[in-house]
Amino acid sequence: MHQHLPRSATRAIALGLAAAVALGLTACGPDIGSASSTNADSNLLQLPAEKSPSGEITIWDRSGDLYGVFDEAIADFNKKYPDVVVHHEAVDIDAKLQNTLITGTDVPDGVFLDDAKIAGFSDYLLDLTDVLAPYSKQIAPQKLDVNSVGGGIYGVPFDSNPGLLYYNAAALEAAGIDATKITTYDELLEASRAYKEAVPSAAPIHLEQAGFLSQLQLEMYASQLGTSIADADGQLRLDSPEYKQILTYLDTVQKEGLGTRAEYLSPTDIAELENGNQVFYPWAIWFDFAPQQLLTQTKGDWRAMPLPAWEDGGARSGAMGGSSFAIPRDGKNSELAALFYSFLMFDEAGYSAVWGASDVYPTGLNTSIPSYLPAADPKAPLFEPVPALGDQDLWAVATKASTEIPASVPTPSWWGGAVDYLGTDLQRMLDGDLTPDEVLKQATDDIQSNLIDRQ
Repeated sequence: MHQHLPRSATRAIALGLAAAVALGLTACGPDIGSASSTNADSNLLQLPAEKSPSGEITIWDRSGDLYGVFDEAIADFNKKYPDVVVHHEAVDIDAKLQNTLITGTDVPDGVFLDDAKIAGFSDYLLDLTDVLAPYSKQIAPQKLDVNSVGGGIYGVPFDSNPGLLYYNAAALEAAGIDATKITTYDELLEASRAYKEAVPSAAPIHLEQAGFLSQLQLEMYASQLGTSIADADGQLRLDSPEYKQILTYLDTVQKEGLGTRAEYLSPTDIAELENGNQVFYPWAIWFDFAPQQLLTQTKGDWRAMPLPAWEDGGARSGAMGGSSFAIPRDGKNSELAALFYSFLMFDEAGYSAVWGASDVYPTGLNTSIPSYLPAADPKAPLFEPVPALGDQDLWAVATKASTEIPASVPTPSWWGGAVDYLGTDLQRMLDGDLTPDEVLKQATDDIQSNLIDRQ
């Protein structure tokens, strides 16, 4: 668990860098060859026909906690497929993958990628539609959407990262506020006003100060409303009533002094969480790292609940980040890599090894949930209740929230580059320099002219 913060925090930062890389990649894909693992005249991949295939594969993962989890799961894979040798390498994927794909030299058979990278790298990846066909009806639709490009599916979905509302139950209860009654963002504002009245120094709601992460959180809010920065065809749709509603809410939080502006889990952020000034944190499931490892004074005081809805009856969660497994076209044993990933994600022995108790996570991997619905069974938890959340059954909360994430679309390759405009303008709004309408118009014009029109 101690390595999860770098993975989660740098995951968000890396998304921006990766999308910038992807912007260049989309214009210079190599010629598509007919590898032995694909159908003739196609880059569609299929699983091996043999029941007990043999061979060797090279798999790239980032170093850190998930590398350890996947590495440990290889033994479970080899119980079922003893003749497949897995060479598991910890790699700086952001630094190494681009040149590897371009040159076609020492290309891995499989690689762990943030969902936001899939669209930009798709020219270099195999279409996994056939591989996923037996499972696709039981995969969270949002995860298939973000991995789809031009009718193909280019990632084996790993995790769902549902947005949740983390709250300091002890501090709120002391102020006479029952957070569990909050069902809409208007009610969250009312609860925050009441808390600030009881605790004058408080700025109860987290407002992200980093440009990239604030844009990622903005997309979580937009996901709840069934929209995103671009549509299925990559056309910009930022200037919309949905985004205006979100920005108006954030502007209200700032203007009324209801928000703590800080970068995610920075020293300032942690201090305001510990002293009871910041008691509401709308974020992806992986915020639970904080009460488990960083919040020594308030550990055990925090709980998680579904996000508020934007309107009565609306979705109570949205997607914030996520990762998948991709298979490069130029790998030597692509079929076996697909078999490995299919085992990890869709075989009960595999996903139990990933999310269940391990040497890395003795009580289970509780910073994400599976995107494969049979694995995300609310009645069959793969990780245990979280002591730092007062022994709350986070599995039940998160799996239910994941079912409320609306359908999505592929992330455009220019998404990371948009941070220079949308992420920056959002921060300027919180500084009081721009209105929500000005953010929407200015960011739309800049993204269209500087990113989309130049592709």
